[in-house]
Formats: sequence, C-alpha cells, structure tokens
Amino acid sequence: MNKFLSLVFLLFFLVTNAQDKLVLNGVVKDASSNETLYGVNILLPTLNTGTITNEYGFYSIRLPNGTHQLKISYLGYQELVTEVTIEENQTLNFDLTPTSEYLDEVVLTEDIERLNIKKPEMSVNKLDINTIQKLPVVFGEVDVVKSLLLLPGVSNAGEGSSGFNVRGGAVDQNLILLDEATIYNASHLFGLFSVFNPDAIKNLKLYKGGIPAKYGGRVSSVLEIYQKDGNSKKFEANGGIGVISSRLLAQGPIIKDKGSFLVGGRSSYAHLFLKLTDNPNSAYFYDLNTKLSYRIDKSNSILFSGYFGRDVFNINESFKNTYGNAVFNLRWNHVLTNDIFTNLSVIYSDYYYGLTLDFVEFNWNSGIKNLNLKYDFNHYLNETINFDYGVHSTYYEFNPGEIEPSTESSGINSFNLTKKYAFENAVYFSVEHKISENFSAVYGLRYSTFLRLGQKELNLYENDQAVIFNEDFGIYEEANPIGSKELSKNSIERSFGNLEPRLALAYSFNDFQSVKASYNRMSQYLHLITNTSSPTPLDIWAPSGKYIKPQLLDQVALGYFQNFNNEKYSLELEGFYKFIKKRLDYIDGANLVANNAIEQAILPGTARAYGLELLLRKNTGRFTGWLAYTLSRSEQRTPGRTPEESGLNNGNWYSTGYDKPHDISFTGSYEISEKWQINTNFVYQTGLPTTYPTGQYRFENLNIPVYSPRNSNRLPAYHRLDISATYIPKRKTKNFESSWNFGIYNVYNRMNAVSLSFRKNEDSGNNEAVRLSLFGIIPSVTYNFKF
Repeated sequence: MNKFLSLVFLLFFLVTNAQDKLVLNGVVKDASSNETLYGVNILLPTLNTGTITNEYGFYSIRLPNGTHQLKISYLGYQELVTEVTIEENQTLNFDLTPTSEYLDEVVLTEDIERLNIKKPEMSVNKLDINTIQKLPVVFGEVDVVKSLLLLPGVSNAGEGSSGFNVRGGAVDQNLILLDEATIYNASHLFGLFSVFNPDAIKNLKLYKGGIPAKYGGRVSSVLEIYQKDGNSKKFEANGGIGVISSRLLAQGPIIKDKGSFLVGGRSSYAHLFLKLTDNPNSAYFYDLNTKLSYRIDKSNSILFSGYFGRDVFNINESFKNTYGNAVFNLRWNHVLTNDIFTNLSVIYSDYYYGLTLDFVEFNWNSGIKNLNLKYDFNHYLNETINFDYGVHSTYYEFNPGEIEPSTESSGINSFNLTKKYAFENAVYFSVEHKISENFSAVYGLRYSTFLRLGQKELNLYENDQAVIFNEDFGIYEEANPIGSKELSKNSIERSFGNLEPRLALAYSFNDFQSVKASYNRMSQYLHLITNTSSPTPLDIWAPSGKYIKPQLLDQVALGYFQNFNNEKYSLELEGFYKFIKKRLDYIDGANLVANNAIEQAILPGTARAYGLELLLRKNTGRFTGWLAYTLSRSEQRTPGRTPEESGLNNGNWYSTGYDKPHDISFTGSYEISEKWQINTNFVYQTGLPTTYPTGQYRFENLNIPVYSPRNSNRLPAYHRLDISATYIPKRKTKNFESSWNFGIYNVYNRMNAVSLSFRKNEDSGNNEAVRLSLFGIIPSVTYNFKF
C-alpha cells in the first residue's frame, strides 16, 4: 500500500511540474433553464483532444496559448461551435439550446461521438429520460427500473418482482444511488413500480462492470441517478394523469439565474375505487422529490436534495404494512483551483418497514439508517491525464425488528431484536490516462474498511459455529449458544479491510472501432437476509461481523464496439465472467422472520456468473431502437466445511433463482409525423429456475413429497409484446404543451407464470399443478402536460 501511494504522489509531482499550458474551465448548462448538463462532449478537432462534463456540468481542459475551435455537443441540443482565444487561465460557461421539447431521437446513450469509442469505459448503459417516458409499461406508468430491463445483462425475478438483477447477481448486490444517497428498496407496491419519479430525473447511468474506484459496497452493479436542479430562469410545471396514479412537478427561480427550487409529488389512487365497492382492502403509494440549488459565485454552489416515499398495504383494517425510503443530501460544489473540482456531501438515508397486526394486537417496526460523509475530487491534470480521488465514511444503524403491543390489553410484551452498528470507510484514487492516440486506460485502487461495532447481546457458539451438521440425518441445524457477551457500541467487535483494484483498457483501430477490457474487485459488507428472489418489506439487512463475512467479487470483461454507416448504427458485444466468495446461502428450513440469531440459518458459499451480451442499435432516422440479447448462466454452490459435511444441495452447483440463460428484448420507435409516434417492446426470456416435487411417499397416513435438487426445474418461458402511441396535439398557446400516451401491455394476453404450485384435486383426487399468473392484457392511457 505504501509503495502504491509513493508511486501515485511521484506521478502527481512529475506531471504537475511539467505543465506549460493554460486552463480553460467552466460549466455547461441548458439555455432555457440553467440546468447543468452531465456528459457533454467538448472537443477540439485541431488538437484531436477533448473532455466531458462531470455530474455537475463542470469541465476543465488544458490548452496551448492561442486561438482554438471548440465543438460542444449533447443529445437533444443544438451543437455549439465557437472559437476561444486563451492567453491566461480562463473560466468560460456555455449554454446549449434544446433542439426539441418532445421528439428527441430514441437512443441508448446520451451522445454517440467518436470520443466514446476511444474512452476506456465499458459495461455501462445510459438511458435518456425522454426515451424512458415513451416506452410502453404496465398500467402506463413510466418506470426507470422497468426500462433498464430492456438492456443486455439486466433482468428481474419475474413479473411483479421488485429490484433488478445484473449479470447474474442478486438484487441486494446493486448499489442504487439517488443524488448520491443510497436507496435500499427501489420499488412501490411490492415491485409493480419503482420509486423514481421520471419528471424529476436528470440522467441515469448503470455500471455493470468496469466500475470506477469511487464506487464500492456492492458486488454486482451501480445505478447512478441524479435529480434535476430546477429552472433558475422561469417558473414551469409539468405532470401527468394516469389510470392508477398522477404526478405533478414544479420548478422555478428563487433568485433568477442564481438559485432554484424543484418539488414534485406522485400518488396512486386505485384504492379509492375499491372503497366505492365497499372493499375494505387497499394498496397505494406516494412520494415527494425536492431540490434546492444556489450558485454563490463562479466557484461555489450549494445543493440540497431529498426524497420521501411510502407504501401502504391494508387488508380489512386488521393487517397494515407501511414501508419506504427517506433520504436527504446537502452538497457543496467548489472549484478549488482552475483544474480541480470538489464535491463535499453529507447524506442521510433511512429505510423503514413496519407492520400493524390488529388481529394479534401488536406492531412490528424495523429498518436501516445511515449517515454518510463524502469528499470527492476531480483533477483535470492535462489533456492526457485526469485524476479522481476522495474519501467516504458511513455510519450504519441496523434495527432488525421490534415488537410493541398495539393495545394495553393485548397481553404482549415489548420485544426488541438486538440492534447492530457499523462504520464503513474508503479511500480511493483513480487515473484516466490517454496513453496514445489509439490506446487509453483507467486504473485505480480503492481501499475499504468495515468496522463492526459492539452490540447489546452477541451469541457465542462452540468452535464459533452457529450452524452444525447432523451426521445421522445428513442435515444442517441451528447450534445452541453456549453463552453471550455484551459490547459497547463504541467498541470494535470485528474489523475487515480489502484492497479493490480497478482497471479498464481501450484500444481503437480507428475512429469507429475499438476493443475494451476491464477488471474490478469489489467487496460488499452488507447482506440482505431473504428467502425470496426480490426484496419484500420483511427482508432484513445485516452487517458483516463475527459470523458473517464480506462478499468479495472478481470480474473480468472483454468487448468489441463499433459505430458504422456514418454512425447510423452501433454495435456492442461483451463477454464477462464474475466470481463471488462468501455469498450467503440458507440451510433447509431456515427461519428468517424475527430471528435474533440469524447466523444460525446461514452458511457461506460461492457464486459465479458468465455470459455474452449483444446490443445492436439504430440511432438516427424516423425509426430508431435497439435489439439486446444476453446468453448467460448464474450459479451458486455451498460445499461442506469439512469432508464429513455434505454441503447444501450435496455441495453441487445449482442455478440461482434469477438465472436466465436466454434473454432477448427488442425496443423500437417510429415517428409517423410531428403529432404521432409509435413505440413497441418485445421480450423473451428463459423461465426462472424452481424446484418441483418428483414423487411422494406415505408415512403415518401423510403424503410426504420428494423434491428434485435445488432449482433443477424451470417455469415456462416468459414472453410478451407491448405497444404504445404518443399523440402530441397542436399547441393552443405558446406556454402550454400536452401529449397523450395510449398503451397496451401484453398485447396477445400471454399468461406468464409467476410460480407453479402443486395440490390435490378435490374432485379427482389426483395431484395437479396450478399456475399463478399476475398480468394479462392491460390497456392504459396517460395525459401529460407542461406549462
């Protein structure tokens, strides 16, 4: 570690003292709203170099003394070509003019430029928010997460499931960030919708591999979402009225051209129709997005953002489930020097989940909270080397559950599962290096530590084994504690540290073809304790500690990329292999609900996933879209700890619950006229793994089923076709715009199986399989407006 830091500082010293160029920096914004733009290409054709803006619209580039031509381009905006004469370090901001309010081309990336072919960035997908808003979705509700499922390497565990799986990883292995704050459950109504209001979203980026060193804490992917800053030039509002929910967002200046606000709300109301039929059940959600931005001067800005959302599920007033996220982030953007941009963030995140069970007269509350301090630096050293470095520190409080009586006469005593506490810290350093005209690299290192703090009661076991193997029956069982100990939460019970190297390489054959490769190691210290394939409100997050070790990932990827036919088409082809150590598995018959000794139900195993991803896009013209195909496998294995132990599933590899060898999706959009646009999706996927009974035997007048090995069977294949049409009426006034979206989800009414269960037919007496399907054909209509 010391040698690495010495090399870093030596490189920094040598290059810094060799500078003989001037710095041009500034911010690129939307001319109509002053919204900063992320990922804008700033090119200098004569010097054959360039840069892009960071998350806050900031750029910095070194130029020789003289006059230079700049080309500034971003999808959906008019290209800006200008000449700049630089004789000293200079700050120059640029405003880009939108080319269209509605009919932006449907593309997968924010911009398709030659710089992207040469950039050492792979396994990354970006979706333009205008594209997302046009895709056909269930109930006509625009959904960020559902849109991601149309990308290669991204899937989920079936209809109605929350979260998403990336390259064969579990849902808890995805780091989901909204304005840098962690979102622990990204679903509304148990997975029917996501928590992200599309009107409030500025941009999003999904890292499937080649993950930058500044990110850590998860071993599968990073979904980075930023909210809009708000319009600091004029007040405007937009929203939509749908079949089961509506939304409204307002934004405007606090101080014109300096400060802005944004506030958006969304709520479902389908449960109100149930009350008209005297149905006592209900299920609804609501959320609120906020953002305050203020530019103090050309070098300093303050931003405050927040999100609050809740889901409520009520059955006959006797069972009530409430859960949701609350996050807040205060950020200070500061231009430290002409070529160093810094961002200091203080972030609070709270995920709450609770139950009210009136029929047994008690309340259940649980959740996870964290306070995060981040300080990140973007150092634009010269035209060939950029540095990113920073420090992160997060404090966690885990509440696995507490029971309180709902009435004085319930006869139930209050009971709290043991709360847990932890600190996660990291320091990182990354270099983006243009080695030659055709060869570039990103290399870096992240060092993370995890400090499991003391708790009120920690069980002790013989030989430190919370799970024992019963050799007589060949099964794993819970071990009995031999005692316990209490540690102050200010003390360290267990500590972990991991080096996480990152490397990405890109070699371009010409301006339109390149090959790229990447490697990253990542560690995950938090674990989602669940026996389902997607998060539910009762799932518990648990920290690493004495009996739970961190997950460790090694992933490699190799890809070929090409833009052809004058960049009308593009092709991305990637292969990947990932291996995960210490992936948790559950013993047969594990009890995960209200378990104060969860270590008695889990064993460490390994997981692996490998595959090939293809993405073919048509980027321009009246018809645009993409075809995505993923060929992959996702498997898990938990061998015995000793030669005498059989392991789970006899120690054999078995398919994870989200393994889909074949995943095909097609997305297309056709612009009929200025008023009409047609969009369509088609999806085909291999059925999810499951376990079927293969026979039965009778024991004391009971029928005992005999099951096949874990996940050795599959549900029927999943496929469906969706279509939608967007109609934009002629503007009646200059300041009011509107559109109608008509959609049909699952056009040919395919009854896709969510699960298969087995029962005895009461009439025939024979066993039968029963398919559970969630959605058939669903028409929808949504009215969108803006003023």
